[in-house]
Amino acid sequence: MHMGQKFPAFLAAAMVAAIPAFAQKGTADPAGDEGQRTAPIPDFSGVWDHPVFPWFEPPASGPGPVTNLSRWEQFTTAEAANKALPPGDAGVSDYDQLVGDYNNPILQPWAAAVVREYGKMSLAGITYRNPSNQCWPFGMPFIYKQAQVELLQQTGKITMLYNGGELRRVRMNMPHPSPLKPSYDGDMLVIDTVGVRTNRPYGMLDLFGTPYTENLHIVERYRLRDYDEVKDAVDRNRKENWMFQGDVWKNHRGKFLQVQVTIEDAGVFTTPWTATLTYVPKRDPITESVCAENPHEYYNNGDSDLPKAARPDF
Repeated sequence: MHMGQKFPAFLAAAMVAAIPAFAQKGTADPAGDEGQRTAPIPDFSGVWDHPVFPWFEPPASGPGPVTNLSRWEQFTTAEAANKALPPGDAGVSDYDQLVGDYNNPILQPWAAAVVREYGKMSLAGITYRNPSNQCWPFGMPFIYKQAQVELLQQTGKITMLYNGGELRRVRMNMPHPSPLKPSYDGDMLVIDTVGVRTNRPYGMLDLFGTPYTENLHIVERYRLRDYDEVKDAVDRNRKENWMFQGDVWKNHRGKFLQVQVTIEDAGVFTTPWTATLTYVPKRDPITESVCAENPHEYYNNGDSDLPKAARPDF
């Protein structure tokens, strides 16, 4: 692949993820408000793993994310080679058949219709295009599809490196434009994101094609937690998501990294909703991968719509 294709994909990922995301005031900046802090600054550094599809852990109660109407038996990738897995209505989310629950009351009618149309395509055996299978940069919160994230905790910023080459830069103590105000919540790293680009190909919140508008507002609350504190979320994860690497949570009793996500978009949703993602530490470094090395799609005998440029932009 020539440089004109490769460079724009990386630069776009940095711009899409970095520009709108600002950490709330009082996070891991030792030169900041240390004299005013009462709680110690937690250390989120390291590689964290959440190997499931789709990704969200639904809340115990209250409005939650769109989930899959098509289900199948829980299995690992290795086991799948020896199983026939017809879709059904029991089990966990069927990654081969993505039929978003368009009846979820969080969806406004027009958004429910969008999700329903994507679901019809999937039921017909059509793999519809999304940022992942077209090798486009992932926006928020689609970035959660990347199972692994490495947090580099630095003075004044946190850098998030995801497998697949995705990148987010979170500026610490940087307020959004008024009326949003910076804040810090005890031992939690709080990241408040607005301004997610809408003028981009394959813009969707999740694998079910849920749309978003310029009103999208995402608040992430990262916290280090013990097993007893995340057990309920892990149990919900087992019931909802396909654990393609098996249950990596069951034998870990050290610290977990849990992010509580609150999403609101008055143009799409009838109410704000929440979900969690619970990560376990991973010893191995993030593996380098390049999505666009082979643009030919095995499933439709065509080529992916890769980001392209007429000339290199270095």
